[in-house]
Amino acid sequence: MWTRCCAARKRYSGSYVLRSQRRARAATTLPRVSEMPFEWSCMEKSLVGGEPKENGISRDEFDMQSVIDTIPAMVVCAFPDGSLEFLNQGWREYTGSRFEDLVRWGWQSVIHADDLTRFSEEWSSARTAGKPFRNEVRIRRADGRYCWFSISKVPLRDENDQIVRWYGTAFDIEERKQAEQERERLRQLEADLAHINRVSTLGEMAASLAHEIKQPIAAAITSSNACLQWLAHDPPNVIRARAAAIRIEKDGARAAEIIDRIRSFYKKSPPQRELIDINDIIREMLVLLHCEATRYAIEMRTELYAELPKIMADRVQLQQVFMNLMLNGIEAMEDSGGELLVSSQLQPDGQLLFSVSDAGVGLPTEKMELIFSAFNTTKSQGSGMGLAISRSIIESHGGRIWAASKDGLGATFHFTLPTK
Repeated sequence: MWTRCCAARKRYSGSYVLRSQRRARAATTLPRVSEMPFEWSCMEKSLVGGEPKENGISRDEFDMQSVIDTIPAMVVCAFPDGSLEFLNQGWREYTGSRFEDLVRWGWQSVIHADDLTRFSEEWSSARTAGKPFRNEVRIRRADGRYCWFSISKVPLRDENDQIVRWYGTAFDIEERKQAEQERERLRQLEADLAHINRVSTLGEMAASLAHEIKQPIAAAITSSNACLQWLAHDPPNVIRARAAAIRIEKDGARAAEIIDRIRSFYKKSPPQRELIDINDIIREMLVLLHCEATRYAIEMRTELYAELPKIMADRVQLQQVFMNLMLNGIEAMEDSGGELLVSSQLQPDGQLLFSVSDAGVGLPTEKMELIFSAFNTTKSQGSGMGLAISRSIIESHGGRIWAASKDGLGATFHFTLPTK
């Protein structure tokens, strides 16, 4: 039997008895590629119960090849130089390739061309460092389609700490990759909706923003005329002219600041987190919404915690949250006027708490659970997206947003943000 298997280069399994030990042994031999055309690798194990049974060896025979071929993973064994010595049946069935076509460096033929260079370089670096290797790569299926796999390899060392083999597995992660791509698509869709909401909001405020920009420009023109008059005196009144020039600079800076705030809202760019002071964002919104509030006889007031710690956050996204909440408060007091209060606090648990309170008619109790749902609105001209987008932004920062209301006494929107 052993002679026939050698000639055919097939796996051999059998049992025998060692005369010196009088113990039954089970053996499995596998052909493997090496410097010679073929070598044979042998695995053996003692049989419990001694003698082999009539119809084969005992039930606890350790057929390693069958185990490796049956486990739900693609298994490889590589030489120290990275070339493959052995691949299990899973590899051959998945790729539809023959054993001899994949061993040595043949495995590269089933790796996606866009992944091969990166994968090979990182695999080489891991071998050089002698450290476990893990990577994600696309592998060609038997039908020609490429799917994502997670490949892990670990080294086997001898008594001199030299690497003699690398053993690895490959697991199918195609569904996980597709889920990640879907999440990214939804994230991009959410970002696009947020951008549309910002542009729509600024469009609704166009008249107020135009007036807000016109004020410092008109003041700068007045100061420039005064400056020219002081310089036209004989002798020129340089002191008064300088004072007028300083006012021009201040008014110009204020107009530029308003324009910059508007541009940041219109700009469409991926989320970018940086270390920011959220009290500064509140102050920016006060400048941007000043004219809108004045238009409806609304006073905006702040109670800001002086030592508020800076946090990693997306500035434009949080500007959008404050604008949505503050505009909602202003619109709730359009007919009655009143006070809009914006506050910041540092809670004992280290969370930052922000509140926007108005003195409007409050929120309907029966709709408290729905106000943060998309397309749900209490305003006749509302899109129902502002609060839904605000909730999404706050939750993406690890925080929580909620509302409180007493009929006839206004509404308060609270949200928290973690400091770490």
